[in-house]
Amino acid sequence: MKHHQVLALKYRPSTFDTLIGQEAVVQTLSLALSNDRLSHAYLFSGLRGSGKTSTARIFAKAMVCDKGPTSNPCDLCDHCLGANENRHIDIIEMDAASNRGIDDIRELIESTKYKPNMARFKIFIIDEVHMLTTQAFNALLKTLEEPPPYVKFILATTDPLKLPATILSRAQHFRFKQIKTHDVVSHLCHILHLEGIEYEKDALEMLSRAGNGSLRDTLTLLDQAIIYSKGYITPESVATMLGLLDPKELQKIFTAILNGDKTQMLNIIKTLESYECEIVIDELIAYLKNAFFEQDRRFSTLLYERFFKILSEAKSLLFINANNGFVLSLVFFKMIEATHIKSIEEMIDSLEHEKFRMPPPAQAMVEPSLHVSPISIVQPMDNSVQTRQLFDTLIRKVQDRNAALGECFEKNIRFVSYEQEHLTLSSSAIEEESKLLNTHYSIIKHFIHELFGLDTKIKILKEERAPTLSDAMYEAGLHANDESGSMIESLEFEGSPQSESCATGAMLAKEREIDVKEILNDPFIKRAQELFEPRKIEIHPKV
Repeated sequence: MKHHQVLALKYRPSTFDTLIGQEAVVQTLSLALSNDRLSHAYLFSGLRGSGKTSTARIFAKAMVCDKGPTSNPCDLCDHCLGANENRHIDIIEMDAASNRGIDDIRELIESTKYKPNMARFKIFIIDEVHMLTTQAFNALLKTLEEPPPYVKFILATTDPLKLPATILSRAQHFRFKQIKTHDVVSHLCHILHLEGIEYEKDALEMLSRAGNGSLRDTLTLLDQAIIYSKGYITPESVATMLGLLDPKELQKIFTAILNGDKTQMLNIIKTLESYECEIVIDELIAYLKNAFFEQDRRFSTLLYERFFKILSEAKSLLFINANNGFVLSLVFFKMIEATHIKSIEEMIDSLEHEKFRMPPPAQAMVEPSLHVSPISIVQPMDNSVQTRQLFDTLIRKVQDRNAALGECFEKNIRFVSYEQEHLTLSSSAIEEESKLLNTHYSIIKHFIHELFGLDTKIKILKEERAPTLSDAMYEAGLHANDESGSMIESLEFEGSPQSESCATGAMLAKEREIDVKEILNDPFIKRAQELFEPRKIEIHPKV
């Protein structure tokens, strides 16, 4: 009865030509064999399953071949056949993970004193050499530095940083790199053709990603996939077997993110409860990587960067044992919000567009009056429909920011005109409503500059309206709290002076209003208003 052999052993490389993804190492070793420039010690380091042990066996066979040393062993002589079957008496393999003590190294050193039995070299292959103890390393140093001419050492490790510097300096170091996904997929296709098994290439790419650059790990997964998929390997079967997301599900996720569909995203999150959060994040990163190299027009470079930062932060949350479901929900909704964030350049372009969007009408400028006393209700000028729409947008923006403020603004503020970058509004606010508008004036000013332009000047006119009982009570309270002989002026949001508390106030009102206007136009006062945005400014006369 013929026994089944796993793919990793059945298709293990036996010549330099069949090694996958290590071209630099193969070229250097082949030239050393061809030119007879062999060193006494070699160190192979790299990821597991990258071909270190296989290369060591091929290199040893090439040195003991009857036609050698040669980079192309014949595979016909007794030496080659014995090396292929791992029974050559002069090729000695030692597992340093289980033979790591000083006694094991003493036995090895003792055997180096005897010449090879059959071949021209006695070759020692020490796998996982970093597992040796410090005493064992120290015992090996002298022999490794000056072995007999017929002795060759080949050391292999996955962690060269654990080796002493004295060992590293005595051996030629070859670094085995991670095998490219393209090379792994091509090798899997070759094997499946030889095995007569049908497949889809996308499924093999998923297996290659799961193998993380290790060919042995990938071949082990391929063995499992062949059994699970019943002879036809598809992306769906591989995703189910490995607990990965179906590619169609990934497409659905990013479509919902780019469309900002939060309802659909909530449904997707519920379906992902059975998956490991870290695996989902890895799959999202892999999808973005493929989309980047395929130049998917749905994503900009800035969006790739934002998404990758969000996914990286999510991984750090998993390390502190955060709730997986909540982390996944947070990731998706942060990615949706990231699609709405503008870059600095876009914000600058937007502000400049807003600034120059509304050219001033070609009409004579009206000299502004310094008199700011209350006036009767001003009828709005005949402005364009676009300007009216901007004012309606202003109301909506204020309402979105603060519901109470928006209601007060819509109730009391009326649009009058917009001419020569001067926006004129009328206000009927009194008492608490006036205080509310004063408190949040900076918000209103920000939205006005956003909609009408940064150079827009704001002018507020006071509307007169019939006094009510509450108005009378409010005025009475003001007079009751006003000290006699006080000369305090208050600037409210409406920009109008309050009534004087004595008869002489009425006689000097106009003159004092002009003085107040001059003081407020002082550049220093204007700068102070921009910095501190005061609710109320009091002007005291110099005594």
